[in-house]
Amino acid sequence: MTIVPHWFLPTSGDARGIVARRHADRGDIGDASRGADIDYLAQVARAAEHLGFVGVLTPTGSFCEDAWITTAALLRETRRLRYLVAFRPGVISPTLAAQQASTYQRISDGRLMLNIVTGGDAVEQQRFGDWADHDARYARTDEFLTVLRGAWGAEPFDFSGEQYRVVGASTYAPPDPTPPIYFGGSSDAALPVAARHADVYLTWGEPPSGVAEKIGRVRKLADELERPIRFGIRLHVVARDTSEQAWAEAQRMLDSLEPAAIERAQAALRTSQSVGQQRMLALHGGSTDSLEISPNLWAGIGLVRGGAGTALVGSHEQVAERIAEYHELGIDEFVMSGYPHLEEAYQFGEGVLPLLR
Repeated sequence: MTIVPHWFLPTSGDARGIVARRHADRGDIGDASRGADIDYLAQVARAAEHLGFVGVLTPTGSFCEDAWITTAALLRETRRLRYLVAFRPGVISPTLAAQQASTYQRISDGRLMLNIVTGGDAVEQQRFGDWADHDARYARTDEFLTVLRGAWGAEPFDFSGEQYRVVGASTYAPPDPTPPIYFGGSSDAALPVAARHADVYLTWGEPPSGVAEKIGRVRKLADELERPIRFGIRLHVVARDTSEQAWAEAQRMLDSLEPAAIERAQAALRTSQSVGQQRMLALHGGSTDSLEISPNLWAGIGLVRGGAGTALVGSHEQVAERIAEYHELGIDEFVMSGYPHLEEAYQFGEGVLPLLR
């Protein structure tokens, strides 16, 4: 299978440094010098389409604009670009989500993809009235996705579980095509859910050995269920004409971070219930030393940003080589981003994508 490239929509704002606007409760720092207004996001979306990205990921949470509404507003700004809409299953009815996705798929002419975010930050979950613990959230996601897919069927769907009980779940019409489901999670509770329901299992950017181990576990579980599954990875990127230019840019971003701010961010992120987040933290241990944890894989982003915390840093050729190495492990889909997202889309789209093709 060929490499499938995606970009990222910065719906919490954008800047030339590591920005995580309104994440202060989680320890993240930074402020967006570019607001997440629809005109700027349209620029990013149009650039992504022009450069040949297949889709764009839009995040979910109280720190950003709503992904459903924002991407629906961008549909008429693009013609082919697909939208990977992230949402949390614990805060919406599965039948309503099925209806929203079905409607979206029709009005977009089949350009919707769904990113299921079970959630690992208790503070963020509680903002939405969700007090379930880590494993219970994944058990709920399991049932949610069962109902979601059932409601997309040709006949009304009945289901009775511990979390949901529905009778006659259906939508106006089944979506055509069915939106692919992207799903991430590194815990023992998450992997079986991915094997049962995901079309694409997403992992954050770890060294190749860690990625191979994780996707190997998911593939084994999916094979036991006789389910096909694809794999994707979420990475930031700093790609330049030369390696020296790329590492100089990474150093510039690192130099802009105050040590006290890094310490605050790390203290907050260590409280996360997410196994994936703890794996991100373990890559650098909160230290600014030895941040190149694998050839061209830099952990500096994760010093202050929750979630995906690594970036591919290097010349266009080096970045393409690292992507090819992940592809050889079984990764087909690459969800990339960079600060700021408009300019970095061009750096990657014009410098790296042609090499991958």
